[in-house]
Formats: sequence, C-alpha cells, structure tokens
Amino acid sequence: MIAASSIVKANLPCSSRISSCSDFTSGHSWRPLEAAKHYRAHGVRSLRITCAATKTVKSPAEEEWKIKRQLLLEKRVRSVDVKEALRLQNENNFVILDVRPEAEFKQAHTPGAVNVQIYRLIKEWTAWDIARRAAFAFFGIFAGTEENPEFIKSVEEKLDKDSKIIVACSAGGTMKPTQNLPDGKQSRSLIAAYLLVLNGYKNVFHLDGGLYTWFKADLPSEGEED
Repeated sequence: MIAASSIVKANLPCSSRISSCSDFTSGHSWRPLEAAKHYRAHGVRSLRITCAATKTVKSPAEEEWKIKRQLLLEKRVRSVDVKEALRLQNENNFVILDVRPEAEFKQAHTPGAVNVQIYRLIKEWTAWDIARRAAFAFFGIFAGTEENPEFIKSVEEKLDKDSKIIVACSAGGTMKPTQNLPDGKQSRSLIAAYLLVLNGYKNVFHLDGGLYTWFKADLPSEGEED
C-alpha cells in the first residue's frame, strides 16, 4: 500500500480535501481517471482533490505538516505515552480531548474524556458535496468525511484556554523524526493540537501512540461495550 502523499502533483485547476483514513495524511492534486485507477490498484484509502473554483483558501488544518510541526515544537507541545497520560489525568487534572468521530468515541474511550471530532461526515448537499460523495463512493466508501468547521468553537464551549489538555486520536502520529519520516507523521490529534495552540490554548499535550496503544495496554476505558 502506498501513501497518497507519494503521488506526484498534477497541475489541475480543481482541488479540495476528502479523507477517509483513520488518521489523515495530506495528499496532492491528481488526475482523476489516472489517479483513481492507481489508488484503487494499490488500495489507497486517502486522497486529496483540489478545486480553485470551489475552494480558494486552505484552512489552517490544511496547512503543510512542516509548518504545523514547527509551531507545535515552538509552543513546546509535548508528546506523552499512555501511562504518563493516565498519571497526568489522575494526578494533575489533565483532560483527554478525543478528536475521533463520535461513533468511535461511543464505542470505547478513556474515562472522563471529552469528545470533539476534528473531522465529521459530509453534511451538505451542494453540487460540490455530491461530487465528493461520488468520489468516496468510487472507492466503496459511503461515509466520506470533511473538516469540522466548528471544532474550535465546540472545544471552547467545553474547555477554557487554561485547561490542561492531552489530545488523542486513534493512531497518534508523531513529531519525532525517523530515517523514513524526517518530519515525523501528522495525525488527527496533531492537527487538533496545532489548531488549539493557534487559538490560544496554553497547556496542550499529545498522546503518543494514540488510543490504539491505550486500549492495547488494557488501561481504563468505557463505552457502549461495557
């Protein structure tokens, strides 16, 4: 399986984001027919379509990962492992902000976590939204997602700017450089952390390894299965 980010950019006038993977990686502009065949052949589950006619300015969440990572490092956003996160939650009044979709959160989450999804199901039925749904359906995905424009507003309704927050998603991503990923790898939780510090939140941590690691370690959890 190859990442959408490995596809070479094509100079097309049309572009906008659609994302279906659990932790999105940024893609590039694409030639629809060629890319569709290429993606389908390699099982890629995340892509990006861009359209100057419908979206002229990218949102902060769509900023390049290098820029996001730089700000996270400048603001000293720290990554903590699951055991440290549990200790901070129990002893230092940290709140786990779970940015996964609501359905995933309901199924299982950490006790006391606050859920604000950073991506949501596509809601509108404009011509462009119908086109995006069709693009998802082409790959057999019938629950396409889009950036949640009310993410920060919803967080502000639940957590003030001085709250101690650990942002969590499924896989976590990382800011640590590796040989294959010199800038680390972005994730929903790191995008959310970026948006939080960009909007004045001062005490933002990131859950390294994500909730997958939390559940695998058999740490406390609750949800519909309980």
